[in-house]
Amino acid sequence: MNSKSKECLLNFIGFLFLVAQCLSMVEGEVHYYEFVLAEKNFTKLCNTTRMLVVNGSIPGPTIRVHKGDTVYVNVHNQGYYGVTIHWHGVKQPRNPWSDGPEYITQCPIESGSNFTYEVIFSTEEGTLWWHAHSDWTRAYVHGAIVILPAIGTTYPFPKPDDEDIIILGSLYSGNLKAEYDYDLTYGDDLPHSIGYTINGEPGDLCPCSKETTYRRVVDHGKTYLLRLVNSVVAADMFFAIAEHNLTIVGVDANYIKPITTSYIMISAGQTMDILLIANQTLGHYYIAARQFWSQGVGVTDFDQVNVTAIIEYRGNYTIPLSPSFPSTLPTYKDITAAIKFSNLFRSLASKDHPVNVPLNITTRMYVTLSISEIACENSTCTTLGGGEILATSANNISWNNPNPIDILLAYYRNISGVYTTDFPDQPLFYYNFTADDLPVAVATTEPGSKVKVLNYNEVVEVVFQGTNLMNGAGNHPMHLHGHSFYVVGSGYGNYNNETDPKTFNLVDPVEVNTFGVPKNGWLAIRFVANNPGVWFWHCHIDRHMTWGMAAVFIVKNGGTAETSIRKPPPYLPACKVPLESRVQNNDGPDGKENQTIFI
Repeated sequence: MNSKSKECLLNFIGFLFLVAQCLSMVEGEVHYYEFVLAEKNFTKLCNTTRMLVVNGSIPGPTIRVHKGDTVYVNVHNQGYYGVTIHWHGVKQPRNPWSDGPEYITQCPIESGSNFTYEVIFSTEEGTLWWHAHSDWTRAYVHGAIVILPAIGTTYPFPKPDDEDIIILGSLYSGNLKAEYDYDLTYGDDLPHSIGYTINGEPGDLCPCSKETTYRRVVDHGKTYLLRLVNSVVAADMFFAIAEHNLTIVGVDANYIKPITTSYIMISAGQTMDILLIANQTLGHYYIAARQFWSQGVGVTDFDQVNVTAIIEYRGNYTIPLSPSFPSTLPTYKDITAAIKFSNLFRSLASKDHPVNVPLNITTRMYVTLSISEIACENSTCTTLGGGEILATSANNISWNNPNPIDILLAYYRNISGVYTTDFPDQPLFYYNFTADDLPVAVATTEPGSKVKVLNYNEVVEVVFQGTNLMNGAGNHPMHLHGHSFYVVGSGYGNYNNETDPKTFNLVDPVEVNTFGVPKNGWLAIRFVANNPGVWFWHCHIDRHMTWGMAAVFIVKNGGTAETSIRKPPPYLPACKVPLESRVQNNDGPDGKENQTIFI
């Protein structure tokens, strides 16, 4: 071989090496985590309680990746009941098998067994979180997900000097699992929290908590990226830092036009990326949060505990007897502050972070969200003191998890009798949804496992309408699995389909996976159903989700293997499937469905 040929060969090999490097960068890196769920005693608020946690801590471990990476998490369940894990806000392209909601995409990981989740990151960048998605186990089984920019790229703002994770959580008295099971069985009110936490600790203002308060040391003049997660089970939260402004640069792992504010209202399930400049006088300052109560104005018996952490400046100064408390933190029922804050969000909409708002709508849905009742004489429910139990509903359907098989397995294997495909696109009844003193008869709902089937690449607009049935109007943070969505509009009162669309923001609407439907108002969202699979959507106030404010989208396969659900992993958590009903969905490369094979 002559020198010229050798040079050409070496150049070709070098080219292949560069291609391989580029492909590896596109595909991202692979990470492995071990999660061990086990019971452990914790002493909080002067009481010792046994809790199910991951790797012995509250919160659990932080997952750190770059955009486009893949994570395998082997979950070992050493607890005494079944558990699932959801990767909140991770789209999981074509991979609903690892999405996690119990009896929606999998059966529980039973005690003494394990299951490995494959978590596929795609377009997400910023902060998300993971949590249990079975019963209310997520109260203590949760942690943060940090998604750094892809290698070779950076933030669309000056790189901060350091970062910190702040997770807001809930505390309950006694055995939460036992109380939850009892209340659900007998139609009683579901458990109420007795306090909140920042990174697992209630803070200075709570009994027996001063010594364990979470503290963060900062240097004057430096900028810190705070990754804020609201993992509280059943509450939206106000948040502030004494004498410091906060600049929000991201929400739900999407960048936004920066918002500088003295307080934050973060809905249950939401995450935010916040820049904090340590530019105040050397001293100690409280980080504080309290519940935003959006329901009945006259109600006073909700959780009014203030949770705190402390920012401590490094340096020589006289330590104050007590840190200063944020004067800008809104009061519990300050709905004006909540409304004002929620209306601030806009996508960054830059060259590197563009928006792609769907315009040509093919499916329109109008979905009412209500506090409701189920008449037990028409169902299998049991009550302690009457003929009805409290419920919630979406378009007058109260979601009921199938059992003992999940929706995804039933869909993929064509098992009949598990769900129906008749979730309504419109409310069953029309009335003045936000009026006072609505008739109780309208509030009666039926339990069901009704799903909405969407074609691949369907362009969907959903208008969620809050109602005041049973005088239960409140904020409803709606969360969609498997997709993000654009918030194109919101308002108060009843949605008007002629005038309200004229107010939609189709230029730079915020892109999120969770957003609040305002009390006695409406929220309009749009998304493209381009992720084949079974995807849960629900209110992230778990009290409302548990009672039935939820449903499922089934997104059908596209026309190719690349637009079809991936095959299931080899070892799914076992479901009790009758053998005679078991058939397999054999989607070929053409993406056709319902080609069944008995197995």
